[in-house]
Amino acid sequence: MGLSLFRKRDDSMSELPILNYDPTQKAVINPFRHEGYHFPPKMLLAFVTPDHLADFYAEYHAQEIGTLLTFSNVVRVQQIRFHGEAIGICPAVIGAPASAQIIDFLIAYGAKQIIAVGSCGVLLDKPENTLLVVTEALRDEGTSYHYLPAAPSIRLDADMAAAIQTSLASVGQPAKPVKTWTNDAFFRETPALIKQYTAAGYEVVEMECAALAAIAQFRGAKFGQILFTADSLANQENYDARDFGRASHTRVLALGVNCLADLN
Repeated sequence: MGLSLFRKRDDSMSELPILNYDPTQKAVINPFRHEGYHFPPKMLLAFVTPDHLADFYAEYHAQEIGTLLTFSNVVRVQQIRFHGEAIGICPAVIGAPASAQIIDFLIAYGAKQIIAVGSCGVLLDKPENTLLVVTEALRDEGTSYHYLPAAPSIRLDADMAAAIQTSLASVGQPAKPVKTWTNDAFFRETPALIKQYTAAGYEVVEMECAALAAIAQFRGAKFGQILFTADSLANQENYDARDFGRASHTRVLALGVNCLADLN
């Protein structure tokens, strides 16, 4: 009834507004605001805790190179020297819309090759702290539909995924390819949906990948994602938070930076 009334008020609107895609690059508010920042082409987007980031920054003598101010966050972009190369590191915020604003900001000021590192929940039985490289993300969130036409999923850049796997293997940290379910709603990972999506080949769940990949594609940047397994939804009668993969936080920062350094 509500949707019927909505259509009567304005027949020019599509039945589902999320499908009303506009490919125009320029919006009313744009990520580039002439703030004078110059970020390195290679950037790590880190979904890890502040304490692990602080330790990593101290170890590599990071320097702040830019700031994104939002209503509830101050996102500080840092830069380190690794094997003689400048590599940017930026903390991420959980959730597709929040992380979307950050990656758009990074690309606007120079990031061209971006690797995100973060945790995922497992839908099938997998050990905690297992490394995975995303090849495809189910678009069960809203943000990606503002950057690309509607589709069930998005395939991540195959060259980036292959390069990340090669780099990880070269340092004795092999990672398997994985398809992930990007879901906006943490409390709506239901047994029926888990059954449906695992049958389609999606083995893990997180909240940002599809959106980040869509934005990178829309803006002409290269994007890849390394996930480490955290909590488990494999036994739906007995959800297991485990330790949310905290043992991997420092490790993936170092591995992500090394992967970026290995990129051509």
